[in-house]
Amino acid sequence: MGTTIDKAFEALYAGDDDSLDTAASLLAADPGADAELARRGEGFVRSLWERGWQPADLARAARRDLAEEHVRLLSGLIGTETAGYARLPRRWRAQLDGLETGPGRPADRFSRATAVLELYRLLVRLPRLDAVGPVPGEELPPAAAGEPRMLTRIRALLAKAEATGYPEEAEALTAKAQELMARHSLDGATLAAAAPSPETPGAIRIGVDPPYEQAKAILLDAVATANHCRAVWNETYGFSTVIGFETDLDPVELLYTSLLVQGTAAMTRAEAEQRAGGRKRTKSFRQSFLLAYANRLGARLSATSRRVAAEAPTLLPALASREAAVTTRTDELFPETRTTRVRAAWDEAGWTHGASAADRAALHPERRRVGDGR
Repeated sequence: MGTTIDKAFEALYAGDDDSLDTAASLLAADPGADAELARRGEGFVRSLWERGWQPADLARAARRDLAEEHVRLLSGLIGTETAGYARLPRRWRAQLDGLETGPGRPADRFSRATAVLELYRLLVRLPRLDAVGPVPGEELPPAAAGEPRMLTRIRALLAKAEATGYPEEAEALTAKAQELMARHSLDGATLAAAAPSPETPGAIRIGVDPPYEQAKAILLDAVATANHCRAVWNETYGFSTVIGFETDLDPVELLYTSLLVQGTAAMTRAEAEQRAGGRKRTKSFRQSFLLAYANRLGARLSATSRRVAAEAPTLLPALASREAAVTTRTDELFPETRTTRVRAAWDEAGWTHGASAADRAALHPERRRVGDGR
């Protein structure tokens, strides 16, 4: 068995497709090699945890570069490997629940071996990432009793905003969610000012999936910046790393996800209106829509945060100190970041509709009328 695996992996590391076919033929002819092949795959996955990857990151990489059958093979490896730990890092459970499980399409032994080796070839080529949390097997902090009540309230408000068919109601609900986030961040600064602790900024990765990745990354950056965090986009692997204090990270992910859902729904409605008027809209319309949506929302989110912070001027130094700590941590993790120019075809109608959609999701709680500029 070991001889078959070793010969197959020699061909795997050669990198060309002819060698991959040779390796797949060897494995298909030796059913006794299956267990060792799976064990090697689990080893690849385990090594990637140690190199900074997390389950959602691996699934995203496989989905971008390979096919559905590879994603399902990977999900099985991840599920088997992580089942051996008594406890997993806090955010991993949701990532594991989101994996696509179940058998893939039926395949003969050669086809399955080919898919496995194609997956392994991807895994061994993935680079090291900066760690954004503990690795399975490391000592973990005590598990929390449940989701913080504030986070539960934000989640409920945003769920209602996504579900309602009335823009004014969505506006009010989303506005209240951002105000809660701003006040929660202020509470964190209050505690830090009263009793300084060794807490340092942490980080999470949030998927930024196609299409229109640039516009989505800009929206996430706007949400992060308004809530005292920083976001760094990795275009190659389809995610942004958000750096901030723990109290701010989960709310940022929640709000970004909700605003993306709301923006996509508004874009779909705007396109339907354009088609009903006899005007065909294209990719440029959607790109311009989402860019305008992100640009306008960023300004409104930040305005809400500034308004809440102004209610407690004595805490401004504490907030500034925390933001400086976030900037320092960002520079440590990403010393070579660079700005990227927006690559999008311009569509005036798309931009106008996107800005209007952002206004309808405006984040001033006292506003109620669409188009009211106050």
